[in-house]
Amino acid sequence: MDDAQKIALIASFLLRYPDETWYNELGEWREDARSVEHPQLRQGLLEFFDYIEESDRKAFEDQYVRTFDFSRNTTMYLSSYEVQGTGEQAEELVKYKAFFLENGFDLPKEMPDYIPAILELCAVIEPDKAREVYDYCKPKLEYIRERLIEAKLTYAFLFDIILSVANGLEDSAR
Repeated sequence: MDDAQKIALIASFLLRYPDETWYNELGEWREDARSVEHPQLRQGLLEFFDYIEESDRKAFEDQYVRTFDFSRNTTMYLSSYEVQGTGEQAEELVKYKAFFLENGFDLPKEMPDYIPAILELCAVIEPDKAREVYDYCKPKLEYIRERLIEAKLTYAFLFDIILSVANGLEDSAR
């Protein structure tokens, strides 16, 4: 598994709701982050893990909910950005669903525009196909990153890492 795939899986995990199971798996995912070859991206991931471990669990969970569940500016569902109405959002969802179906996957339990699901898809498909998905998602991921920076939330650093992969930077500076 290359760095882009590892980082996509790790970021997908880190962007999921931090419940008890998530906390129980945190150590394993930290170990996976240690195996990322790109030094800056590895360091960024490990620092995010440090932040989580140094945070009070309840406060971290509350921040997650406020950031991703209660904010329209930083929701985990990419089709909710820059759409004018439900018809336009439905069109966006069809495009995201097509990424999964064209690559032999389906999402019976999640919406196809859910960021962790998209990252998991990018981790298991061919790099050129993953690049297409990232290119499509990049403007919305950049928008979320900007909102996270404005709100001074640590998740902005995780989006920096995701966007580094989306831009192919994990292949350089080793």
